[in-house]
Amino acid sequence: MPNDLPPWSAVYQQTQRWLKAGCFEAMAHDLRAILRLVQERHPDPSAVILDSRTLQSTPESGARAGFDGHKKRKGSKVHMAVDTLGHLLAVRVTPANEQDRAQVGELAKSVQAVVDEKVELAFVDQGYTGKDPAAAAAREGIRLQVVKHHEAKHGFVLLPRRWVVERSFAWAARFRRLARDYERLASTMAGYHWLAFAMLMLRTLFTQS
Repeated sequence: MPNDLPPWSAVYQQTQRWLKAGCFEAMAHDLRAILRLVQERHPDPSAVILDSRTLQSTPESGARAGFDGHKKRKGSKVHMAVDTLGHLLAVRVTPANEQDRAQVGELAKSVQAVVDEKVELAFVDQGYTGKDPAAAAAREGIRLQVVKHHEAKHGFVLLPRRWVVERSFAWAARFRRLARDYERLASTMAGYHWLAFAMLMLRTLFTQS
């Protein structure tokens, strides 16, 4: 901690109070609505994009880590729902061995809980195919649309809608605290994502004003 701040324990305790009270999450939701209005959009999105990224575990987070067989990495998965501008609506942190499709129901429920006018559509990749994720989303009034890769793929291909969430992950990865899973608690890792996106949106807001 910098010398001009209170002791580490005091800062950590206050941060945990803010995280548990949902302060950063509330800030992110308010800022998202404001930025959408600035761009002459409805404050609530009608469509979202779902995806996940795997974070390498550390000694702090190793006790709850899992092994992602696809990425060949032990750590945690951060599952996110963002609007079509890339702003965060919902986030969940699970062991890396948890399947993406198993998180659809909770993500969809969280998304609908923070909007006044319900989200109708969610763009996803092929990791979310199957009847179960579609049914889980449908129970919350959301239709899943799978955006598939081109069969003859050579190099980088910009997928419609799907690139937005990848950009959001890139934004988050630029925060050193979110480059790996350094947190003992999954709730702290999720809370820091809300804080990071609130900071990103504040910067965007002041840039546009």
